Amino acid sequence: MTTDIDTLLVANRGEIARRIFRTAREMGIRCIAVYVDADADAPFVTEADAAVRLPDGYLDGGAIIEAALSTGAKAVHPGYGFLSENPTFAAAVDDAGLIWVGPSPGIIRTMGDKVAAKQAAIDAGVPTLPSSNDPTDGTSVGFPLLVKASAGGGGKGMHLVESDDSLADSVARAQREALNAFDDDTVFLERYLPTSRHIEIQILGDSHGNLVHLGERECSIQRRHQKIIEESPSPAIDPALRSSMGEAALKLASSIGYSSAGTVEFLLDDLTHEFWFLEVNTRLQVEHPVTEMVTGIDLVREQLRVASGEPLGYRQEDISFTGHAIEARIYAEDPDNDFLPDTGTLHAWLPAEAPAVRWDSGVEQGSVVGFDFDPMLAKVIASGPTRAETTRRLALALERSHLGGVTTNRDFLAASLRSPEFARGDTTTDFIERADPPARRHLADEEREYVAVAAAMWQQAHNHANCEVLENVRSGFVLGRLPSQRISWVIDAEEITIHYRSRRDGRFTIESQPDTGAVTIHGWSPHGIDIEWQGQRRFHRVTSTPETLYLSDTTGTTELGRVPRFVVPSDDQPTGGLVAPMPGVVLDVRVSPGDTVSAGQTLVVLEAMKMEHHMNAPSDGVVSEVRVTRGGHVSNGELLVVFESESESDKDN
Repeated sequence: MTTDIDTLLVANRGEIARRIFRTAREMGIRCIAVYVDADADAPFVTEADAAVRLPDGYLDGGAIIEAALSTGAKAVHPGYGFLSENPTFAAAVDDAGLIWVGPSPGIIRTMGDKVAAKQAAIDAGVPTLPSSNDPTDGTSVGFPLLVKASAGGGGKGMHLVESDDSLADSVARAQREALNAFDDDTVFLERYLPTSRHIEIQILGDSHGNLVHLGERECSIQRRHQKIIEESPSPAIDPALRSSMGEAALKLASSIGYSSAGTVEFLLDDLTHEFWFLEVNTRLQVEHPVTEMVTGIDLVREQLRVASGEPLGYRQEDISFTGHAIEARIYAEDPDNDFLPDTGTLHAWLPAEAPAVRWDSGVEQGSVVGFDFDPMLAKVIASGPTRAETTRRLALALERSHLGGVTTNRDFLAASLRSPEFARGDTTTDFIERADPPARRHLADEEREYVAVAAAMWQQAHNHANCEVLENVRSGFVLGRLPSQRISWVIDAEEITIHYRSRRDGRFTIESQPDTGAVTIHGWSPHGIDIEWQGQRRFHRVTSTPETLYLSDTTGTTELGRVPRFVVPSDDQPTGGLVAPMPGVVLDVRVSPGDTVSAGQTLVVLEAMKMEHHMNAPSDGVVSEVRVTRGGHVSNGELLVVFESESESDKDN
């Protein structure tokens, strides 16, 4: 028996809500959103056919069900994260007479508990890594090991432990993160393989007993145990290994009667090609688009069809794979600062029109990125006939996009894709440490000057276009010979001043480069400039704010800070101390004025984007002042603790 779903509530936010809306609307389904105050102005809210405010957050299952009933929704799609793998919520949806888009609560309960899932894999004859449910039993598991949250994923509640000395602290930290993210602080220990590949098999099942797999995704390139680049197929998997891993995934799924979309995750030894079961995700994965692009199967559509009671309508032999697909996740974070999250306003957000790639994004130009949620801004997915072409296409799409206002990992992603290690498929879980891609795009001196000149030309044209007197006189026109005009920018913490002079033919001379020819402005608008200088003609996309100008070309976006002509003196701040590397909430303050601290000692614990960040003393010293309290909010760069280093104390003595 099938049930027609004409109205769907999506119990999620951001890019995943928009992704589900897209497929649901193609199927003729009305879409309902839920949101919290921090997302009141987010794009997904206004794109829904109706939206309901959640006063107590996305984990308030009762309020979500009430929103579904009040808006006439027949089904609830949980997306991923939040309540997507919460069996109690899934059961409550069923009890309310609504359709749950996902596997049954019983399957979610078994597979959502990673300890129970591992036992199910053992019972099904699928190989597993050494592990322990006792979070104090590191010796039997062996070091290095991972502390892992039993109820969740996405790197939350997961910490690498090298020795028994740091086990207890890592367990306590993982439990706090797990409770905060998944409302369950259960953790377990599992052996860590430093050099391996993270391979996951996409499965699909229906309520009629049909079950297929859609091949593998490789998700080995990770930071903080969170994936940032995924691809399908894996460069390390041949047809025989794909068949073996697919059969293992289906064996486990069949043993528990799996239905809907899901993912069986494995670790693959890169040398021996042995594989071990990790977990089952009973939901849509962030990286699902790469599977969609190589199989041509819309996974959200299949989820909705299965939830309606329809059979899959195809068998394993009907599944085919075409070409290659790669996904990169753009995060608001600073790869040059240990990938710590960043916040702010996206002043510039314009994906490249070419090459054609898929953007699944939860933001738009003007969106405010806070510290309430995961800092992922978008997934960018490219496909092509070969891995090499797909890699080039994705890297160029990232580089040609106009992004600014918040520090992102865009340059890091592009550099990773263009690395020789990625080109040869050498993408094991230690890829970032081995390949060491540059954290950001660094301009050579001549390129920095070209960018500064382009920005100066845009600014002078902007000033002329907005002047209210002598508007018909060209910029820089003078009756007498006066000093050249100048403008100063800060690029990569370096100040650069451009002196330019208007010529009678409408071009401009750059005084630092008098022999390289004049600058010709072929076109100008508030959003870009087309200039020719030094034998090159380029178009630059531009976004301007009172403090900063963002200028893009085909290799990335340069942030140019405006240097004011007059600087207002500010109050002096203490120079010795610890500052917040990102905005967040103070979870714990572990020192008081007068305390003696050692280098590396944790002084303050911050929480941002559901992750803990320990602020440690950079040297031995004595605390003279504590400026924050537990539960308080701090901004990026805010002074947390003032202390005097041991060397300074010696000088005073």
